[in-house]
Amino acid sequence: MKLIPLSVIALSSVLLTNCNERKQAVDDQKNATKEALEREKDALKPAADAAKKQVDANADMQKADIKAQMKASEAQIEADKKKADVEAEAAKARIDAQEQK
Repeated sequence: MKLIPLSVIALSSVLLTNCNERKQAVDDQKNATKEALEREKDALKPAADAAKKQVDANADMQKADIKAQMKASEAQIEADKKKADVEAEAAKARIDAQEQK
């Protein structure tokens, strides 16, 4: 009769040990996954900072391009205004020349 309780205790110990090892393996896997995710999270900030700097640099270049285009357009408009003035003066001179004939 004493063999039955001893064998039950021994079997329970084996099962509990096996169960604890499996639980420990699950915990180890969980911890490894969390550590990997934490490393990935830590890598995000430098990548995001670099992306922000690149966007800022691109924005600065685009702003400079827009300003340059605006200056070029303003210069063209001023040139067109001077051309209109010259053409008007030339037309007036032709009118004056025709009237003096």
